[in-house]
Amino acid sequence: MATKLPTVAIIGRANAGKSSLFNRLVKSQQAVVAREAGTTRDNVIGKVTYRNEGSEAQFWLVDTAGLKNPEDEFEASIQDQIDEAADAADVILVVVDTTQHPGDEERTVAKKALKSKKPVILVTNKADLKGSLPDDEFKRFGISTIIRTSAEHNQGISELLDSIAGLVPPAREREADDVLRVALIGRPNVGKSNLFNRLAGKQQAIVANVAGTTRDVNRVQINYHQRTIELLDTAGIRRQGKQEVGIEKFSVLRTLQAIEESDICLLLMDVNELNTQLDQRLAGIISEAGKGLVIVVSKWDSVEGKDAYTRDTLAPKISYNFKFTPWAPLIFTSSVTGQNVTKLFDLVTDIDKRRKQVTKTRVLNDLLQKAIDRHPPAGLKNTHPKLRYMVQTDTSPPWFVIHGSNLKFVHWSYKRYLERLVREAYDYSGTPIKFSFRDEKQIKENRQRIADGKDPINKSKKEA
Repeated sequence: MATKLPTVAIIGRANAGKSSLFNRLVKSQQAVVAREAGTTRDNVIGKVTYRNEGSEAQFWLVDTAGLKNPEDEFEASIQDQIDEAADAADVILVVVDTTQHPGDEERTVAKKALKSKKPVILVTNKADLKGSLPDDEFKRFGISTIIRTSAEHNQGISELLDSIAGLVPPAREREADDVLRVALIGRPNVGKSNLFNRLAGKQQAIVANVAGTTRDVNRVQINYHQRTIELLDTAGIRRQGKQEVGIEKFSVLRTLQAIEESDICLLLMDVNELNTQLDQRLAGIISEAGKGLVIVVSKWDSVEGKDAYTRDTLAPKISYNFKFTPWAPLIFTSSVTGQNVTKLFDLVTDIDKRRKQVTKTRVLNDLLQKAIDRHPPAGLKNTHPKLRYMVQTDTSPPWFVIHGSNLKFVHWSYKRYLERLVREAYDYSGTPIKFSFRDEKQIKENRQRIADGKDPINKSKKEA
């Protein structure tokens, strides 16, 4: 059953400390999204899980300015960020620099945020610096909740998280059904809408157009081999003759929501503009969200003089740039000629089956024992990790829990080693698999602390 998390958006003018605040809120929870090797350092989306006395919340945190890149034509203006955040977020954080007197830009941001009718928190950042202005200087914005912070020195962060926890709606669970949801993800102008139309047109047995959805995510349900597949197009379909010229802006919140709602994502890349950092970032987000992934090279018809050699030359380069998702299949398509379009249906239904397969505990533990015999996990002096047994606890994505002691010393490379062995035993191509480590000694100590009245708040129960 899929869980839909609320979204908190950070908006504000440049140099107000939005990125520092984002990093502080996310990294303090040790749950950075898209942190795998190969993705860029400037994360723009993070999942925050916060627990404190009487306060608990889990939400997506989005820095709406985080995708800004002077070299990209689709750089979103501050106005676009505000509009998007107001439209799609559940809570808005307006961040201002307390060392600067508020100007027209800050007032515009605050006014638009309030006009959205969404809960708004004014974060007066850099409050630790000499010459920072008192909060009274910012009360004229009309935002009732003002929290003074220093993202750099972790001041006011707990108070801010408490306030967010009191405002975000609870995570909503989608009722279980047998619909396979496939999202088309990618940068503007990579051919998402064309592929969406081609996929929808390929099948004559259209079940229904799903009504009541947001204007930026278009959907259609298709019956393929007695299976209902719902396609989600994050770009939107414009009527013929109404197609805009130029580069569309990248809608990060809509894309995030589509990823979250889907089971499998088709990550589209234009064959004429491959391997951008943003594509890698999106792949990292999809993987961290636990969704199936297919890397789709679009507009294959536009390559002149293409042949098998061209494809064989491109494929290793693409695989190298996406080596942090080596399990994702790669396919070359053309919405114009229809090349490999129908194969996408077979791919996603196969991946869906693999995501739902259940392993045998006996096989897993034989595999774990052989892995330890062949390559024991390293540790520190007298504190070597002991891996006792492994069980599968969930599907879609497949999730494995390893029980033992001193598990905090298990190196990330050893986790990759275990994942590789599991993938060799079971075919999990097209889907990430997740591992958690339950340290029996740590659990026992935590229970004792609870009994002693020392609740280990914010201790993560699942260490990736």
